[in-house]
Amino acid sequence: MAIRRTALSTLLALATLFAQVAHGQGTNVAFNGIKGDNKLPVEVNADNLTVNQSDGSAVFSGNVIVIQGDLRLTAGEITVVYAKEGKGIEKLIASGEVLLVNATDAAEAQEAVYTIEAGEVVLTGGVLLTQGQTTISGEKLIIDITAGTGRMEGRVTTTFTPADNN
Repeated sequence: MAIRRTALSTLLALATLFAQVAHGQGTNVAFNGIKGDNKLPVEVNADNLTVNQSDGSAVFSGNVIVIQGDLRLTAGEITVVYAKEGKGIEKLIASGEVLLVNATDAAEAQEAVYTIEAGEVVLTGGVLLTQGQTTISGEKLIIDITAGTGRMEGRVTTTFTPADNN
């Protein structure tokens, strides 16, 4: 009886997931692992730094690592755009083998834009999200790090491993 119940719940989960994917509208995903605090300080480490005072930006290149609390963003290059009022960072634009990690979740993409004040990270280009043994891929992933929610869009594919109840 327990096996039937497990099989039925797995089948229902698959049906729901496939219905979302078939519509091509995207998939909403819980991001408790990538939940963070956008008010914490942002630390940037890199091999090189180029500052442009005229447009209020700084380009970090070579093994770039950005840390904000438990949130870690790595990329080949990250442009920091400073707020117009001169207070803090407006957004981070990452390119080249982007990796966003925190706790149990990890997301890979070609590019990412992290708008600090909004607490929103948008990853694009061959996005792969890994949550434990589950993977979800698509073309665009929008994460609200303060709420711990997100949405994967663009030909969403998922692979998950059902729980072994033996």
